[in-house]
This record gives sequence, C-alpha cells and structure tokens, in this order.
Amino acid sequence: MPPPADIVKVAIEWPGAFPKLMEIDQKKPLSAIIKEVCEGWSLGNHENFALQIADATNFYITEKNRNDIKNGSILRLTTSPYQTAVQLHERIQSSSMDAKLEALKDLANASRDITFAQEFINLDGISLLTQMVESGTDFGDLLSFTLTAFVELMDHGIVSWDTFSVAFIKKIASYVNKSAMDTAVLQRSLAILESMVLNSQDLYHKVAQEITIGQLIPHLQGTDQDIQTYTIAVINALFLKAPEEKRQFDEHIVDILNCPLTEMAHILAQKQLRSIILSNVIRSPTPINDEMAHQLYVLQVLTFNLLEDRMMTKMDPQDQAQRDIIFELRRIAFDVECEPNNSGSIEKRKSMYTRDYKKLGFINHVNPAVDFTQIPPGMLALDNMLYFAKHHQDAYIRIVLENSSREDKHECPFGRSSIELTKMLCEILKVGELPSENCHDFHPMFFTHDRSFEEFFCICIQLLNKTWKEMRATSEDFNKVSCVCVF
Repeated sequence: MPPPADIVKVAIEWPGAFPKLMEIDQKKPLSAIIKEVCEGWSLGNHENFALQIADATNFYITEKNRNDIKNGSILRLTTSPYQTAVQLHERIQSSSMDAKLEALKDLANASRDITFAQEFINLDGISLLTQMVESGTDFGDLLSFTLTAFVELMDHGIVSWDTFSVAFIKKIASYVNKSAMDTAVLQRSLAILESMVLNSQDLYHKVAQEITIGQLIPHLQGTDQDIQTYTIAVINALFLKAPEEKRQFDEHIVDILNCPLTEMAHILAQKQLRSIILSNVIRSPTPINDEMAHQLYVLQVLTFNLLEDRMMTKMDPQDQAQRDIIFELRRIAFDVECEPNNSGSIEKRKSMYTRDYKKLGFINHVNPAVDFTQIPPGMLALDNMLYFAKHHQDAYIRIVLENSSREDKHECPFGRSSIELTKMLCEILKVGELPSENCHDFHPMFFTHDRSFEEFFCICIQLLNKTWKEMRATSEDFNKVSCVCVF
C-alpha cells in the first residue's frame, strides 16, 4: 500500500550528529515539525531554528515552498533566517579583517535566499553595505564579497533602486573607470550600474554622467568574456533608457572617446566601437556563450530600432526634398540631367517621367511619392533605394535596366520590390520591437558595417532579382520569390 500523499520521507542533518530519517506530515505546521526535530536532538528554543535544503543553494524551507520537498530529500537543521541575519550583521562589522572577510563570504552566499534576504534587509543591512562601499576602506576580496552580497540582495526586488545616493553611484562608477581593477569587483560594479539604469530613470541620468565610452572600451578589449558581457550590458541598458532625442544619429560627432553614453546612437554609429566588438568578441578564439550572444542581440535590436521613426513616416508628396530623392533615383538609373522648366511641354515632361517611373518599378507611375505613404515601411524603403543606388550603383542600374527590357509580366519591379523587401526586413529584424529576454540570435554582419540594415537590403534586393529570373516569375509570384530568397 503506497504511503499517504501528504507524507514525505527525508533525512535531516545536524552538525556533529548522525542524520535522522523522518516522515514529515505536510499537513502539520512547519513550526511543529521543526520543534519535533529539535526535541529529537535535545535542542531548546526551537523558534531559533529552521530547515534548509542540504545542497549548494541552502535555501530555507518555508510554508510557501515546503511542497517542493520530495521523498528522499536531505534537509539540514540550522539557525533561523532571523538569527542568521543578526549574526552576520554583527560579524561583517568585526574589527578583524579575517573575521570580516569570512562573514562577507557567508553573507554573499546566504543572500541568494529570499527568506534570509528579507530578514537581513529588515535589519537595514543594505544601508550598512552601501556605507561600507562609500567609506572606501575595503579593497580586494573584502570589497568583492561586499558587492556580491549587495547584488544578491538587490536581485530579489525588495528594495527600490531609487534610494541610493550620488556618493554610492560615484563610488561604483569609479571602480569601472579605473584602468586596473580586481576582476570580481569590476564585474559586480558593472552589474550594479546596469541594474541602476534599468530600474530607475533618475539613476540613468546620474550613471550617464559618470561613465564614458572611452572608459568602457578597455573592458571590451580584454579577454575576459564575462567582463565583456557585462560591459555590453551596461551599454545596452543606457541605450535602452536614453531619451528619444538622445538616440538620433549625428554624423558630425567626432570626439567618440569622451562622448557620454547618453549619446549612445552617436557612438554606435562609429566604426570604432563596432570593430572593437568584432575583433575582440565575435572573432575571439573564445566561443561566444549564451549570455554574450543575448547582449549582442540586444545591441543589434536597439540599434535597428533607431530606424522605427523612418519606418513609420509617410512620404509627403508635397515635400520637394523628398521628391528630389525620387528624381535622384531616376537620374542615376538613366543618366539623365534634370530638365529645365522650359525644355519641352509639360505634357512631354510628364510623359517622360511616367515612362521612367514605370521602368523604375513604381506602382504609381504618375506620382511615385504615393508608393511611400504605406507604413510600414514608409520612408525607410526610399532610404534603402537611394543607398543602393549610390553605394552599389552598377548593380542598381543593371537591375533597373534588366527589368525595364523584360516583358511586363516577367519584370521584377524595383520600386515595388524595394518597398515589400524593406517591410519584410523590418519584420525579420524586429524593427520597433523591444528585445526578447530569451533570444540569442545576432547577425555578425551587423558589426561589420556601419549601415548594416541598408547592406542587408542591398544583398537581398540583388538576390531577389536573381531568384526572380531563375524562377521566371511573374508579378503574381512576388510573395513566393520573396520567401525563397529571404528565408
């Protein structure tokens, strides 16, 4: 006959004693079970004791998680979370450096458990740790374990990040800005800065005042992938939280090394940072782990998201500057100069424009500006077309002329193709979407080109045209050809 479902058989350890085999009735209060265990070892004051999982986690058993205990589990009788918190609170203030270090090691380990963390925080333990950091008297392992305990405690989300002082932020930033710093301290400091930025808009502004790209670049040029990962995570966090106006590209920025990280888009537009990541991370002999891949993916998504505004901007058919882009596409394709106003009749000029716009593959031959009023992809499609025409001119002219000489039913219309392809690339590259927490898919090409989205487009539009010819496709086959060449 199987045992009742509420009964679990476990072994319970106590230092210096043989383990006890017990049957725990899950219907009984946990306090009653602890009292029974204590009495078995003749221990008084059972309220000062608790049960833990006897593994690397040492997590406390509580009324909330007690149902996770399985038959055959090994538990440990230990001091209660409150008693442990009080003892560690006192020990980390010891005047003996050796005793203090051992206490901080124990605190860093115990702080992973939310039950203990709550008790230590209730003793104003976070304030004690921040004061120790601000005092600047601890270095090396003492500082490392202090920061580790701080990170573990804050990860539970019990204390608001908005409570920390400028002095504490400056001290953490100083550990990142130093040219030579203990690896563990640097790693924890980067993790703290990332959490500050992600969890508080006010702290974002304060952190952004303390960190520059010139101070972070050396951490990317090292060989420690964990440090590189945390560094890119800080860059991503600042980029994600930057006000919208701070994310816009500006080709005139020059002083990259001293540029604040609030100007993230300016920095990411520079080949220097991309080449550093390409050389020291992507092409490193060390395989890229999942966390690094995720941070590279996030950086890629946040940068592509800068295109969202253009993607969602309709063309204004009355805007002469925007219409001039279409004129430029026509000029490059057919090597024509803009005709003066008096060169032929209005009807003749309109007829020539209509003929050329048809060859360029626009849907609206009379007023192609109308083609770019669909959002997405909006003006982004026109940006891609102009980039292709200017930077891959021979391929652009060849595609336009090849299709203008085909039978109408077999032509691959460049204009329509560019608009649809840009829309597909926006969907594939998730333009305008927040990064997924679990995605690790990044494109190394993103780090080899300053205009990677446009280069993606240029590759795909040529592949689309090639596939179109090979399939002898017609306009009805457009979606089929697109799927073949893009996916």
